Amino acid sequence: MTAASTTPSASSSSTPSPLTGPLLCAASMICVQSGAALSTEVMNVLGAPGTTWLRLCFAAFFLVLISRPKFHLYSKAQWKAAIMLGVAMAAMSLCYFEALMRIPLGLATSIDFLGPLAVAVAGMNRARHLIWPLLAAIGVLMLVHNGAGWTVDLVGAGFALGAAVGWASYIILSKRVGSVFSGLQGLAMSFMVAAIASLPFGIGGVVAGATPFYLLAVAALAVLVPLLPYALEMTALRRMSTRAFGVLMSAEPAIGALCGLALLGQQLSWLQYAGILCVTAASIGAVAEK
Repeated sequence: MTAASTTPSASSSSTPSPLTGPLLCAASMICVQSGAALSTEVMNVLGAPGTTWLRLCFAAFFLVLISRPKFHLYSKAQWKAAIMLGVAMAAMSLCYFEALMRIPLGLATSIDFLGPLAVAVAGMNRARHLIWPLLAAIGVLMLVHNGAGWTVDLVGAGFALGAAVGWASYIILSKRVGSVFSGLQGLAMSFMVAAIASLPFGIGGVVAGATPFYLLAVAALAVLVPLLPYALEMTALRRMSTRAFGVLMSAEPAIGALCGLALLGQQLSWLQYAGILCVTAASIGAVAEK
């Protein structure tokens, strides 16, 4: 769930190895999903909102140092774009990490992926394109219901769905920010807004449980997600087409399931793994159609 996953880029004039882009995409997805998994211990102490708020604060701090935004020179349109994107980022992050406190990583990521899938499907106008949202819906049903009853916490699934709405909004709004800001300044501004917007939800958990160790842990997690994935994805986009990039990034729900299993011992049922494959296939199909 990073900015670069939705930002188009001009192709590079150089001719790097054809494996460079895919490897960078894989590294980015592993960073995102392992960072989410490794956040579990911190969230148990600071809470999901507290961890999210601190992560956004550190990410904003690092990006401001890098981009040095010129606050006094920005227009009303720039401030409006940054504020809207920042609010979407805060909602997306808060909902996603609340979901992780209740349901397995692979499930949360798969449901969250409905956001970019919805954006990809929105521009399609042929009847056969309906197969992709239908396949995704079947996949989500497999994730949360086994035919006899609900298999996951519905509140957690609801938070994941809220994160999907936030991610869809984020994709649309990030394009607007990219058009009115140069470099990383728009992203830095949006992270600042996201940190401010999430403060009322996260400050209580931080005040109650923060120690130097946990502050350092969240700072490291902020580098793992979202700063490092953003850099990796931006570099990948300079070496491959946005369509190929989108197809590769569709593997993220499956990587989330593997990270959940390897790092958190979250074993899923065969039906849930099939559901993840359906969501992944729907995402690949929707991107390939565009």
